Amino acid sequence: MRIPTELERILLQAQKPARYIGGEVNSIVKDAAQVDVRFAFCFPDTYEVGMSHLGMKILYKVLNDLPNCWCERVFAPWLDFEEQMKQNEIPLYALESFDPLNAFDIVGFTLQYELSYTNILNMLDLGGIPVLAKDRKGLRNLVVARGPCACNPEPLADFVDLFMLGEGEEVLVELIDLYAEAKKQDLTKEAFLKRAAQIQGVYVPSLYDVSYNEDGTVQAITPRDGAPEKVKKRIIHDMDSVPYPEGFIVPFIQTVHDRAMIELMRGCIRGCRFCQAGFLYRPLREKSAELLCSQGKALCENGGFEEISLSSLSTSDYSQLEPLLDTFMDYTQQHHINLSLPSLRIDNFSDELLEKIAKVRKSGLTFAPEAGTQRLRDVINKNVSEEEIMQTCRIAFEGGYSTVKLYFMLGLPTETLDDVAGIVQLGQRIVDMYYSLSGRPRGKLSVSISASTFVPKPFTPFQWEPQDTREMIEQKQKHMLDSTTTRKIRLSWHKVDTSILEAVLARGDRRLGAVILSAWKRGCYFDSWDENFFYDRWLEAFAECGLDPAFYASRRREFTEVLPWSHLDYGVSDKFLQRENEKAKQAATTPNCRLNCAGCGANQLVGGKCFG
Repeated sequence: MRIPTELERILLQAQKPARYIGGEVNSIVKDAAQVDVRFAFCFPDTYEVGMSHLGMKILYKVLNDLPNCWCERVFAPWLDFEEQMKQNEIPLYALESFDPLNAFDIVGFTLQYELSYTNILNMLDLGGIPVLAKDRKGLRNLVVARGPCACNPEPLADFVDLFMLGEGEEVLVELIDLYAEAKKQDLTKEAFLKRAAQIQGVYVPSLYDVSYNEDGTVQAITPRDGAPEKVKKRIIHDMDSVPYPEGFIVPFIQTVHDRAMIELMRGCIRGCRFCQAGFLYRPLREKSAELLCSQGKALCENGGFEEISLSSLSTSDYSQLEPLLDTFMDYTQQHHINLSLPSLRIDNFSDELLEKIAKVRKSGLTFAPEAGTQRLRDVINKNVSEEEIMQTCRIAFEGGYSTVKLYFMLGLPTETLDDVAGIVQLGQRIVDMYYSLSGRPRGKLSVSISASTFVPKPFTPFQWEPQDTREMIEQKQKHMLDSTTTRKIRLSWHKVDTSILEAVLARGDRRLGAVILSAWKRGCYFDSWDENFFYDRWLEAFAECGLDPAFYASRRREFTEVLPWSHLDYGVSDKFLQRENEKAKQAATTPNCRLNCAGCGANQLVGGKCFG
C-alpha cells in the first residue's frame, strides 16, 4: 500500500516516522472487497511495545489465515504524532491499508496492563468511534477485547461490547464466523451479542445486571436474555496444533524485544500465590521439542533474527528443556544466533544448564526470589530456600558470571520490616559469598535488587488481601535503603502511585468506568509511561465520581463477598484459592503440580489429569 499524501506531509514531524508507515516484511495485505470481515487488532501502546507482543503475532496469523477475514494492526500514536494527526484532521488508521479505524467491522483490543485502559478510549476517539458502547448503535465498529486483564473486565464494561476469556485462537475464529453470518442476515447489534454470548469464553457485559450493597460492595450479578450464569474461559488442549507464524513481521525500527520467540508451553506448575498468570493459564500444556526447533529455525530464516527467546512463565520447568537445547545448540552456534532463556527458576538451575547458556550468552543472570526471608517466601509459596539461592549464585559466579539481578516485591501479605531488611541482607550474603570464592571471575561484581510494589490480582489466593498504602510502601523503601551497607548492591523500585492505580483497576467494579472516562477527559492516557502519568488528575476523577481508591486498593475482602468477577470461571475454584490463602497465613507451602495435585480444579478443563 502506498502511503497517503496527507501522511507523507507530516511523517517527518514525528520522532520516529517508521512507527506509522506499515509496509514491513511479512505484513499481510488483502483486497478489502474480497473479505467479509475486517478486523482491527489494536494494541493500546506504542508500536515498539505492541510489535514485541507474542500474542499479537499469533492471532494476526490466525485471523489472516481465514479467507473471509483481513486483520490489520493499529497502535497508539505517541504524543508528537497524535498532535500532528489532530492538526491535520487525520484519523487513527491501520498500518496495512491506512484506512481509518471506523472503517472496520470489529475493533479488537488486547488487555495486557490495567494502566493502558485510557489508551483504549483515546484510540477509539482518534479513530472516529464513540467511546461508550451505548453510543455505538449498529453492528459495525463492534469493540471487543481479550487478554489477561479480561479476567476482571468490569471497569471497561461501559466501553467494550464483548470480552473473550482465556486463549483466543479458537474463540476468535468462531466469533468471526458468527459476525460474518450476522452481516449477511442484517442482524442488529443486540441480536448478535445475544448469539455471541452462547459461545464459550464470550462475555457480554450488557447482558448482566449488577446491584450494590449500601457499603459499596457488589450485591449480585444477574444474567438476562439467556446469557450464561458463569462464563467459562477457553483453552487450547493440544499445543502442537496451535497455528504459529513461520515469519514474524520485521519492523523498520528497534522494538522492545527484537527477537524471534517460540512458545514452550502455557500454564505453570508452581502456584506462587501472588502470580496471576500462574493461575489464569492453568493447566500446564507443552509443545514438543521437535516442533519448537522447526518453528525457531523458520522464524530466524524468514525474519533474519539474531536472537531466539524461549518463552514461557517458567522456562526451566519445560520437561524437554535440555534435549531442546542440545538440538538447538548446533543451529544457533552455526548461524551465530543468541539463545535467550528468560524465566529461569532458582531451584532447578544446574551446572549443566549454565554450561549450555554460557555457550550462547554471557550477559548477566536474572532470578526472582521475590521475598528476603524464608518465612515470607513460604507465605507466597515460592518454594525456594536460601540454600538454593546461594547455590545458584555460586554456580553462576564459578561459571564466569559477575552480574546478577534479583527481583523482589514489597508489601506482600504478612510482610514485616524484618522481611524488608532481609532483602538487602540476602543481597549482602551473595556479595560475601562471591568474594569468598577462590575461582571467582575477573571483573566488577554487580548485584542489582529491584523491588516492585505488590498488587493483589483476581483469581489468585491473595485476591482478598489489601494492598499496602503509599505511606507503608514508602516506609519500607526507606527501610530497605537504610539497611544497605555496601556499594556492591544497587537498589531500585517502582513508583508507588502507579501500583496503587493498578490495584484499583485490577479489582474494580463497573462504577470505575465513569472514573476512567473522567480521567481520560482530563488528559490521562499513556499512564504506564512515567512522563505522562498524572496521578493528581486521577484523584480528581475519583472525587468527581464520589469513589475512593482505597476502597478498591487497600481494603480486605471477606471470602463471602461477591467479587466483581464472581460470574467468570477461569477453571480454578474459589475453595482452592481460599485454602491457599489460609495456608499463606500459616506460612505453609503447597508442592508444585508435578509433585502432587493440589486440587485447584483446572484439570476439568482438559477432561482428566493434568499429568499422565
